[in-house]
Amino acid sequence: MKIKPLSLQQNKLMHHYRNQHADILEHFDYNPYKDDIYENRLKELNKRTFDRERLVEALMRMNEEWNVKKETYNNIARLKDENSVVVVGGQQAGLLTGPFYTIHKIISILQLAKQQEKSLHVPVIPVFWVAGEDHDFAEINHIFMPGTSSMEKYRLLQRISEKWSVSDIPVEDMYAKQWLNRIFGELKETQYTNTLYQVLIEHLEASRTYVDFFSRIIHALFQQEGIVLIDSHHPVMRQFERDFFIEMINQQKSISEGIRNEQRKLKEKGYELTLHVENNDGHLFYHHHKDRILLVKNESGKWIGKNEEVSFTTEELTDIAKETPELLSNNVVTRPLMQELVLPTLAFIGGPGEVNYWSMLKPVFHALDIKMPPVVPRLSFTYLDTRVQKILSKYEINVQNAIENGTKQIKEEWLQAKNHPSVQTVSKQVKEAIEQAHRPLREIASHTRNDIRDLADKNLTYLKCDIEYLEKRIIHAMEEKYQQEINEFDLVDIHLYPMDGLQERVWNPIVWFNKYGTYFLNELIQQELSFSHDHYVVYL
Repeated sequence: MKIKPLSLQQNKLMHHYRNQHADILEHFDYNPYKDDIYENRLKELNKRTFDRERLVEALMRMNEEWNVKKETYNNIARLKDENSVVVVGGQQAGLLTGPFYTIHKIISILQLAKQQEKSLHVPVIPVFWVAGEDHDFAEINHIFMPGTSSMEKYRLLQRISEKWSVSDIPVEDMYAKQWLNRIFGELKETQYTNTLYQVLIEHLEASRTYVDFFSRIIHALFQQEGIVLIDSHHPVMRQFERDFFIEMINQQKSISEGIRNEQRKLKEKGYELTLHVENNDGHLFYHHHKDRILLVKNESGKWIGKNEEVSFTTEELTDIAKETPELLSNNVVTRPLMQELVLPTLAFIGGPGEVNYWSMLKPVFHALDIKMPPVVPRLSFTYLDTRVQKILSKYEINVQNAIENGTKQIKEEWLQAKNHPSVQTVSKQVKEAIEQAHRPLREIASHTRNDIRDLADKNLTYLKCDIEYLEKRIIHAMEEKYQQEINEFDLVDIHLYPMDGLQERVWNPIVWFNKYGTYFLNELIQQELSFSHDHYVVYL
């Protein structure tokens, strides 16, 4: 395995953040690229108290449901140490882990935890926060795998009509196994295929929900690393979080006004934001008959559903938090806050989208008198197998250009070079010559009768259409002649620029596990990678 860093084009906010511009850094409490930042963060955490005994108990109960190994239990137990801290990141519970960036986020958590434990000489525990309360099943009920000339979507056919949290969605064996069999029916059989299939079937049969299925796979992939998982919607977590919900309810006004002001400041600086909020947003969900209802606070001070499905006074909502906290869950604004209240967080690992909306959250943390943790952009990878490497070399394609822009333009230029002068250029010249030669006829026709003038105009149009038809047939014949080469360009795009984006945002890892096993992940974890680079190319 060979790994090379790349510097890719980024949006303004991420570019400024990575390059430590004051304009964006003032919206965060820490600059994650400064050498002493984690020592300062550790001092800040030492001033706070955490209910470590209850946290350890909750984590033990959750993780034992997923058949974890001793390394995870040991890491959970280390959280009893008053000096211990965590590196945390999170994601929805995608099928077969979801897109590759979920794996990359976990690798980032493991990398930073190891680096900082070595540097700070305190226990640093890797934690992955599974957003089990998320209710948009359509976002996670499918994966993408490569087809002949494009990526293809493989969707699980199980239907969910209500807005159930993913933690509450039961695995329906018939649909799940049918879907998994379809996936493996599309994979080329290798030395790893049978074992991979058997392991996934075992995890599926042992899982009650899709969060369970996700969690079991993650633990299996990283069993030697002791990754600790949290299902944020697990009942044991809700009991642990009751007092924190009450704080969020009481500080709704400060949270909403603070984030709105931050939003305005960032927009004035020209940053494009992915999160939009209003002053009446409650930033909490209420679970009603398994529907997840986003709450807002109306002018009379009541907490209501956006469609008035429910209505509570602040006192009533506080009682719900005290007595039945499992009926509440966080939105995108208060989830980071809950994470910070529950865990002694040394650093948060996030993708570009998360860094974007976290730039608005500083006043949210300050509303509860705590600081936002250092926000560290996750490691980002593109994988190149030997076949794609050979094609890049054959056509002298720069790997960075292929990752950022794809090969469409390069392919078109290559084809044009095979028919010089270009058929499009010659076709245009012929049409211009025909129009010029045809002009005298049109002038005579225009002085004869109106219907003859119209006939002359149509005649010219027909002549041009015939030339265009011939042009298309020649191009089609050229494409047939060079179909193998066109397929090679398309293969590069499928691998490096799928759906006009990064590989890690589209590809599911199952294809790579089937081809290479999971060993390359272990090898990648063992590398000491710098977070100062925004992207890495991994040559397999």
